[in-house]
Amino acid sequence: MKIAAGVGKNMAIVQAAQKVDFEVILTKSEDELLDLVINGNVDAGVRGSLNASHLMSKIRENYPEVSRASLLELKGHKFLLAPVGIDEGDTLEKKKKIIDNGVQFLKEMGLEPKVAILSGGRPQDRGRSPMIDSSIDEAEQLTKITKDKYRVKHYFILIEDAVSDGANLILAPDGICGNLIFRSLVLIGSIKSHGAVTLGIKEIFIDTSRSQNEEGYLRALKLAAKLVKLGKE
Repeated sequence: MKIAAGVGKNMAIVQAAQKVDFEVILTKSEDELLDLVINGNVDAGVRGSLNASHLMSKIRENYPEVSRASLLELKGHKFLLAPVGIDEGDTLEKKKKIIDNGVQFLKEMGLEPKVAILSGGRPQDRGRSPMIDSSIDEAEQLTKITKDKYRVKHYFILIEDAVSDGANLILAPDGICGNLIFRSLVLIGSIKSHGAVTLGIKEIFIDTSRSQNEEGYLRALKLAAKLVKLGKE
């Protein structure tokens, strides 16, 4: 097994790569990392501490509907949080696609999908601002068009209820909110992150924060390896 990982200013990815029992090819270039993954020279890729903007723009040249979902773990409960790219999930159709891809990923992992859709307020908060109303209305519509296919519930702004109810795919109102939730939970709150799965591509690519620590990068490398093994079964 060969996995490529990117090395930017944060060198914790280098230390993490030394602690796994499979080969990790370290690259210092976004283009080199993607070439290795897309051309099939490695089994999977991990962004490590390279820049996200260039990487994602290159990926979208081949996969325009790509999105990312962070695999988080709290007290043994693993769940996907999406969208986490600040430019992702900004339309109803894109959110529906994230749910479709996220559910497929969970099933491939052997998990029964339970989807939680979040919005910008409680039901009684309608009328406080047009932005809140729009967020709630869109979440209600998204719930309506997906509930016949999946186990879906609109939790409004109550992410804590979604987690306590065992939801394993939590959809933020948009990518900016998702990114802020990720940073609050992982980079401040120290919840475990296994990296972000890149949905909508055939290759295995795990996105990671440039601010991640060694243990976080180690979990991302191990997730990539696990997905490689699942794909070969």
